[in-house]
Amino acid sequence: MFSLKDKVALITGASQGIGRATALALAASGAKVAVAARNTEKLATLVAEIEAAGGQALAVPMDVADAAQIKTGFQQVLAKFGKLDILVNNAAITRDTLALRMKLEDWDAVIRTNLTGAHLCIQQALGAMLKQRSGRIINISSVVAQTGNAGQANYVASKAGLIGLTRAIAVEVASRSITVNAVAPGFVESPMTDPLSQEIKDKMKAMIPLGRFGLDRDVAAAVVFLASDEAGYITGQVLDVNGGMYMG
Repeated sequence: MFSLKDKVALITGASQGIGRATALALAASGAKVAVAARNTEKLATLVAEIEAAGGQALAVPMDVADAAQIKTGFQQVLAKFGKLDILVNNAAITRDTLALRMKLEDWDAVIRTNLTGAHLCIQQALGAMLKQRSGRIINISSVVAQTGNAGQANYVASKAGLIGLTRAIAVEVASRSITVNAVAPGFVESPMTDPLSQEIKDKMKAMIPLGRFGLDRDVAAAVVFLASDEAGYITGQVLDVNGGMYMG
């Protein structure tokens, strides 16, 4: 079950954290993976790791805040692999501060990367998926899109927007056997949480019924499931991977 043999996947924000774990998990399940991010050095290391394990991978330098880079990146994937079956929109940034103090450029930067970037990637992916009448689009949202979070109005808005985008596109493309779903991670051990003090981490863990932070591979496993043939009758949904922190 959940074999992705002969499938081609593109993962944005793949240089670290959830994106990197997702690329490794998809490759381990048999997919050929294109890994996209701004950090080309980390991408090269990831590609080498996948290839050393017997997989096929392609590094795609891409800033999803740049429409031209997105278009070029997708062209590279199609030129290399000839098709695209799975898109994972994971790339995201934060520019945290209280709403009253938030600068317009910080609002715009987060929305541009986290939400508009995903929309532009979906547009590029659909060109291939509609022709082949199949595909999986998986958007990485966040638990804070469902609960809210002080000091992150821009990030929360972008991640909540991803849920709305997921449902809108799911309706548009369902007739072509393309599914569109979101995964909403809770607090996950990652480069974003590493700088937090132990006191803050303990307070965060107290909010999680399972009593621990998630791991990036927990999220990656959910993506593999949604990318598989076994999830073919699931679309327009949000799969929560949060240890029980939010039960909507």
